[in-house]
Amino acid sequence: MVSNAATVGRSGVHDFILLRASAVILAAYSLFLAYFFLTTPDVTYDIWTGLFSGLGVKVFTILALFAVLIHAWIGIWQVLSDYVKPAFIRGALQFIFSVTLVAYFVAGLITVWGV
Repeated sequence: MVSNAATVGRSGVHDFILLRASAVILAAYSLFLAYFFLTTPDVTYDIWTGLFSGLGVKVFTILALFAVLIHAWIGIWQVLSDYVKPAFIRGALQFIFSVTLVAYFVAGLITVWGV
């Protein structure tokens, strides 16, 4: 069996399943928000904070944020692996993007749980 150090122990099937699962979660969340905007005639700050004050919406939002993190990380990894050949530059870019994605996730957690 041939092992590639750049894959970090993952397989293509694993990435395929994670991408599809995260896409389903993001599609469901998008439909949920679209339904909210279509059925709410006037979206005010009070209505918006009221929506996100429920535990179910908070959990669904955190799940969607995590799905974005997974989806973006795999996508960035695939693009950088295909198009950036120097290992140092690819590693540095992966590190920068990974830190940025984690920072976005933490900011999302703080925002959602702060409501």
